[in-house]
Amino acid sequence: MFGCLKNWPPRLDLLAEEALPKSIWVFHCNSGSCNGCDIEIVATLSPRYDIERLGMKLVGTPRHADALLVTGPVTKYMTDRLRRIYAQMPDPKVVIVVGNCGASGDVFYKSYNLDGPVDRIIPVDVYVHGCPPRPEAIMEGVAKAIVKLEKLRQERRDLEASLASPASLGASDFDEDAEALSSQGSPETAAASEAPSEVKSI
Repeated sequence: MFGCLKNWPPRLDLLAEEALPKSIWVFHCNSGSCNGCDIEIVATLSPRYDIERLGMKLVGTPRHADALLVTGPVTKYMTDRLRRIYAQMPDPKVVIVVGNCGASGDVFYKSYNLDGPVDRIIPVDVYVHGCPPRPEAIMEGVAKAIVKLEKLRQERRDLEASLASPASLGASDFDEDAEALSSQGSPETAAASEAPSEVKSI
């Protein structure tokens, strides 16, 4: 009756990769922007562009996110918070920087109150340039992020498969070591063979 629950619960990460391979859940972080890029992100979510039909969804916590969407240069107030948000995201993950401010600092470059741009604080995978970028550019950046995320997921699957295979355990190396030991004999046998023999006469 309960045979279907024998292997429950499944690995949720593998289940998510099989069920939702093309969707991307995004957490948005404003690290000090003027809100121009944020308004364009809202427009991207509006019915005119409706990026949710392509699988993108904004989430309220980085623990549920596949991608981090960063707008604005990183102010000193946001530096530690941006690192903490990035650390809370599960692997594999990608970072999308929207706007010139996050990419280079733009007009705020060399400001006394900046620690950015973003790639000085956390690694960045996709840049969407513009001041502010149009929704079409943001959608193109999300598409590139999905391709990068799929590549990271595939690399992770390949790594797990290689670790699970006997070859990854060095079976051939173990066989070679065993043959070498068998040909040389154990240390006790070698020591006994090297010791001088004593002949006792009766």
